[in-house]
Amino acid sequence: MTKPFRIGTRASALALWQANWTKAELERKWPGLVVELVPIKTTGDKILNVPLSEVGGKGLFTKEIDEALLNGQVDAAVHSMKDVPFQLPQGIDFGAIPEREDPRDALVSNGRQIDALPPAARIGTSSLRRQVQLKHRFPSMRITNLRGNVDTRLRKLTEGEFDAIVLALAGLRRLGREAVVSQILDEELMLPAIGQGALGITCRDNDAATREQLAVLDHSSTRVAVTAERGLLSALEGSCKVPIAGHAVLENGQIRLKGLVANLAGTLVVRGEVSGDPNMAHQLGITLGKDLISRGADRILAEISQHGTPR
Repeated sequence: MTKPFRIGTRASALALWQANWTKAELERKWPGLVVELVPIKTTGDKILNVPLSEVGGKGLFTKEIDEALLNGQVDAAVHSMKDVPFQLPQGIDFGAIPEREDPRDALVSNGRQIDALPPAARIGTSSLRRQVQLKHRFPSMRITNLRGNVDTRLRKLTEGEFDAIVLALAGLRRLGREAVVSQILDEELMLPAIGQGALGITCRDNDAATREQLAVLDHSSTRVAVTAERGLLSALEGSCKVPIAGHAVLENGQIRLKGLVANLAGTLVVRGEVSGDPNMAHQLGITLGKDLISRGADRILAEISQHGTPR
């Protein structure tokens, strides 16, 4: 009997959609391959009553899955790329970065766009990155932490706890919930999270057979863009405690990367943009990170490191 190809995944509806998509694509491209999903509960899944920025460190949604991969419990793992720390654990690498879904954020309200909401509207989001960009543009709005799966967040909106919530467009599309979107937020208002909309499929770096199997899912343009974004993340040593945003695109043979760092109050936002050779994607991200640091991001990072996030 052929040994199944085991994929580690979180058990949320979106994570399972992503893992099932990976399973279906692998079985389609490798006839005879039997793929089995192995749901794994992560730290981020266990602690739901505390803002992510207070739970701590890197790898909230990946650590336990990484451990299962390294100890041979699974052969590969499917992550939302925006959850993956800038430094992978030793012995793990990206076997594939498939084609990206739309990376932008979406406003879900009672149909009104963000400019039509009341000045003191209650906006729900779990992301510091979204919170500070909203505070910067709409300082009178009441931005409140909102955690839970997509259905939980939508239910809280329906029950009147919020006037609007902000979610990743990619997740809503993958779950077939795009009809709830009131407005897709442009990058000038809401620069996406690094890696948003992309999947990171990891495996053991010395597992040549698995790497070969996963390679058929790789999308070169997405890999280049995400590599640039993660270069920026590594330069800033980013985690969920720090409001960092970044998005890269390939245009006319060049890669263009935008980045942003903000303080927790949303009163200071440092933005930058670079373009360059796609073959130097990671270094390009580091270059932009150093530029942001030279223009004030260092003070923001030091302040957050010293005082932590507000409770």
